[in-house]
Amino acid sequence: MKLLMVSPTLPCPTWGFSARSYYLLKALARQHTVSLLALADKTELEAYNSIPLLEKLAHRVQVILRPGAHGKRGQQLLSAIQGQSYILNQRKQLVIQDALDVMLVNDRYDAVLFESVLTAGYRLPTGIRVIIDQHNIEYELLQRTYKHERALLRKWYNWQEYRLIKRVEIERCRRADLVVVTSMRERGILKDLLPENSVELVPNGVDIETFDLNGNEKDVLPGRIIFTGTMDYYPNADAVLFFARQCWPIIKAQVPGATWEIVGRNPSPEVRRLAELPSVTVSGTVPDVRPYLARSAVAIAPLQIASGTRLKILEALAMKKAVVSTSVGFEGLSTVPGKHLLAADEPGAFAHAVVTFLKNPDMRTAFGTAGRALVETEYSWDSCGERLLHILEEEVRTC
Repeated sequence: MKLLMVSPTLPCPTWGFSARSYYLLKALARQHTVSLLALADKTELEAYNSIPLLEKLAHRVQVILRPGAHGKRGQQLLSAIQGQSYILNQRKQLVIQDALDVMLVNDRYDAVLFESVLTAGYRLPTGIRVIIDQHNIEYELLQRTYKHERALLRKWYNWQEYRLIKRVEIERCRRADLVVVTSMRERGILKDLLPENSVELVPNGVDIETFDLNGNEKDVLPGRIIFTGTMDYYPNADAVLFFARQCWPIIKAQVPGATWEIVGRNPSPEVRRLAELPSVTVSGTVPDVRPYLARSAVAIAPLQIASGTRLKILEALAMKKAVVSTSVGFEGLSTVPGKHLLAADEPGAFAHAVVTFLKNPDMRTAFGTAGRALVETEYSWDSCGERLLHILEEEVRTC
């Protein structure tokens, strides 16, 4: 098959959302001819430099610089007042439609794979199969944000976006020939809404060879806690602010030597100000998260809002890190609390779980070993990619 992947970010092997796109493209390229059309900003291009890797995999790579977003707050308010979705408007860029039109005129594709349903609003010629890779159920994420939010204006805005996006998201999935999700929980949600549609599971994964300590733990800093994630993504920013306000003081009181590193691109001013707290570092954009994970003792996922599954947890487990997560943080994964990670939702209990790991290196080792075994068995990108190839083979056979 000739496939065209359309991605809202630059696929990259070592970072979050972009890692899923990269490894699925890599898997598809083993059996199919794949081209890539992606948006990227200057930060992505400078930090990750994954274009040479992509050019080795894809038949054609076209990367377009993301237009700057000016007056974001004003545009959000105006869109809401007009009854439109700011998020959907931002994800439908004219430069991508123009590039897509040219690519579809100059070449014939059997299917277009959209990375995220939010990206799947572009105009296509009739007869081209549409595949949507659902990194999250987007309306669920907005619904949870709306319920979690306390500020009235933000609460209203997220309710408005949830209401608008749910209708569009379900309709786009209904029109698609195949929808791919990251967990059985999400497959169940979409199958209940769209019982006649093809909705299949391709879990998030981790490169178990790349994310590997190789048995070398000499660089671990005693007392080091780490959070990884794209910091201009609201659920991640909300998670570190929650941890800073409600968990960090408890931990510092019990483990005075504890340090905390927040690693992720584009932190907001509010997140950057966390570096003013004692023993807290905000690293910002880094080219590779692995060195930061390698020197940490405990990885945290204190998320209050989520959908999909968290690559940050899989990457930490692959590097044999002790992980503490909220219930929603490890939702959709096969992790067993008390075996692969510690789970807590209340701030005091979350802080206590972190302290327990910090004070018990043998316990960290046992959990890290169990976590590594889990990702090797169920979450390697190789096995996830094989699953996608099998699904496509079945889809072609039955169409």
